[in-house]
Amino acid sequence: MAETSIRILLAEDERNLSRILETQLRKKGFEVEVAYDGRQAVELLRDSEFDVALVDLVMPELDGIGVLREAVDLDAPPEVVIVTGNGTVETAIAAMKLGAYDYVTKPCRVAELEMLVRRAFEKRQLAVENVRLQTRLSRHEEFPEIVTASAAMEEVLELARKVAASDSAVLICGESGTGKELIARAIHRLSPRADGPLTDINCAAIQENLLESELFGHERGAFTGAMTRKLGLFELADGGTLFMDEIAELAPRLQSKLLRALEMGEFFRVGGTQKVGTDIRLLAATNRELDIEVAEGNFRDDLYYRINTLTIFIPPLRERLEDIPVLARHFLKKQLTANPPELTDEALDALIAYGWPGNVRELRNIMERLAILRAGQEIQPQDLPRDLSQSRRGDGGGQLVGQDVSLEDLERAHIEAVLRRENWHQGRAADTLGISAKTLYRKIRTYGLERPS
Repeated sequence: MAETSIRILLAEDERNLSRILETQLRKKGFEVEVAYDGRQAVELLRDSEFDVALVDLVMPELDGIGVLREAVDLDAPPEVVIVTGNGTVETAIAAMKLGAYDYVTKPCRVAELEMLVRRAFEKRQLAVENVRLQTRLSRHEEFPEIVTASAAMEEVLELARKVAASDSAVLICGESGTGKELIARAIHRLSPRADGPLTDINCAAIQENLLESELFGHERGAFTGAMTRKLGLFELADGGTLFMDEIAELAPRLQSKLLRALEMGEFFRVGGTQKVGTDIRLLAATNRELDIEVAEGNFRDDLYYRINTLTIFIPPLRERLEDIPVLARHFLKKQLTANPPELTDEALDALIAYGWPGNVRELRNIMERLAILRAGQEIQPQDLPRDLSQSRRGDGGGQLVGQDVSLEDLERAHIEAVLRRENWHQGRAADTLGISAKTLYRKIRTYGLERPS
């Protein structure tokens, strides 16, 4: 009940009176702690959070005004009610100008104190809620494209806000579809480079022989078809930010050239003989464990240390279940602002039970499709994709629940399930999985997947 959650600090040096008040207030359902002088009151206020402080104006060590001054400077200050004798009413009124909620004169009735405590508590609750609302509005302005109810994601956003002020490289890690690009764009927007350009490239989506030209540009005649000079992303990002997604896909030769460009702040265009200077901040992302890639010799250790100055890890959706209902409803409304379908509790249970290997991107794609197909209707479990609605039972839902299987088996089963869901349309399947079409094609060959005849 609400009254049992109200915490009161009673600062009163008259011990008989304090015992009586403590007993009567506890009978009203309040939690009460007692301080017998001003110094003890301040120590209790600093050590614990109170909703209301009943503070005697005249106390040894530190008077009520001194306690009030300390209280209003706290991060989460209580509402202070001054308890005063008739001879100090003017001082009590002055205390209200310093931030006290109200005052009451001795002798006071318990009913009067109870009423003041409840009103003061309501005022504090409104103030706390207003701070929360302002925080949410501020966060929405900073991260308008990120919807979350997860404490883990709130920590990610707080870290992104902190690293944005730096000019150091940031490595954003996490599974495909978790929102690494959104975090990168937010870091740029919150950084001192926000007025500069943000250029981005998916290292897995471009063939190796073209990737160097995309990054560093080329001179006319550098290769067949190079009819004019082309500026690369390093030059286009000058004064701003370069975001390199799936950086683990870089070939060793390009890793070396990237490291040199980052270290020296200059590079050669393909086919060029003149150095080009540039001032960029690098944000990189990967869904691989780069330390393992380094240990296996697939990624340069010196480049790894260069881009790993600051690291942000985005947890997968299955580890932040509280985000699933919020995101699902958000995607439904975003697709159809008018008359979006509603999720039944049973459908929501199925969404929460699913493992979401494709993470937020997979959830978004499914919700956008359902928004169109089920507009204005309820979404039942049977409306969900088969591999999703059956995932809890482990009967073909692509999750292999309860079995002793390898990560490769899990990945193979999930890719196969998504391909079936998308009728083997590899473009849509790659988008749902959060990987490039080239990577999907390679995995289809690796796992020996075949389209049903």
